[in-house]
Amino acid sequence: MQWENKQVSIPVERPNGNFRMNADTKDLYEIERDLQRKMNPTYLKTFTMAELYEEVFESRPSIIEGLLTVGTYILAGAPKLGKSFLVMQFAWHISTGTPIWGMEVTQSHVLYLALEDDKRRLQTRMYRMFGEEPTDKLHLTVYSRSIGSGLIQQIEHFIEEHRGTRLVIVDTLQKVRDANREQYSYAGDYAEIAELKKLSDKHSICIILVHHTRKQQADDGFDMISGTTGLMGAADGAFLLRKERRTANTASLEVSGRDQQDQKLYLKRNEESLCWELESVETEIWKEAPEPVLGQLNRLIGNADHWSGSPTELVQALGIDMKANALTFKLNANAGRLHDEYGIKYSSSRSHAGRRIELKRDNA
Repeated sequence: MQWENKQVSIPVERPNGNFRMNADTKDLYEIERDLQRKMNPTYLKTFTMAELYEEVFESRPSIIEGLLTVGTYILAGAPKLGKSFLVMQFAWHISTGTPIWGMEVTQSHVLYLALEDDKRRLQTRMYRMFGEEPTDKLHLTVYSRSIGSGLIQQIEHFIEEHRGTRLVIVDTLQKVRDANREQYSYAGDYAEIAELKKLSDKHSICIILVHHTRKQQADDGFDMISGTTGLMGAADGAFLLRKERRTANTASLEVSGRDQQDQKLYLKRNEESLCWELESVETEIWKEAPEPVLGQLNRLIGNADHWSGSPTELVQALGIDMKANALTFKLNANAGRLHDEYGIKYSSSRSHAGRRIELKRDNA
């Protein structure tokens, strides 16, 4: 339908030569103008850098410390290389809260779509890997719908029933791709992964998609992932599991992602349990330098568990040489870190009386 350049009005008395607007009338007039602007189909919603600095975002929880966080990831490798054993380890460690390779995990419910297995094989594999230590937080299925035919809704329904779910594993990606889609299409590959990424962002979960690599070698190992570059373009990151020789019991795990450091881990397969064990790490995990202001806030709250006041009052309470708005921007940008490191929830609101900051511990 062609847009007709018509004005949509709400009943607001407009100013004229004999009328003087009061504050409330002026506010309504501005609201009407804003509505008219946004209803135009050519309107592009933007935000300024200053407006962005005013926002406070929740932290993106780490699923496996330094290795796995919220987002959609591809875990690729040659067929029958041990990819399923690796993601099964992730699933068990996270569902039981057991550290893996010396890395802390966030315990949660885990959904594992083992779409190339049956229940008998899963039972045999898991008993060999983990022995007599089952967990009610690891949920499995050997069937699901495809991405365009209800998979997203199935996962969302599971998340609603199991609050606190942090990890969903799809083994394999090929099993949930739509059969009638155009093959080797960048647009198609990108669109499918984008649907899953939208899901992971919406619910703050991690989705791992087990996938295959091509036989052709490439200078960049991630270019060996089967399909077009649309897969990597839409995903938050990827894991590449490779062996120098198929008969070897050692492998490398390369990690690349938007929100994490590129790294390479060297693994060895335990012949008895078939679990992957960490031999060494090529690059030490980079960690952010301590932020002194966050530590000062923690000491300020102390045993009181709660503090509220204006940014100016907070600067005075901390005894620091910093402008009030600069402190607000720093706290807005570090709100997630403040919660992750000290368990303090930060919020900022503005009213006619001015800006107000709230600091509260989780247990308060």
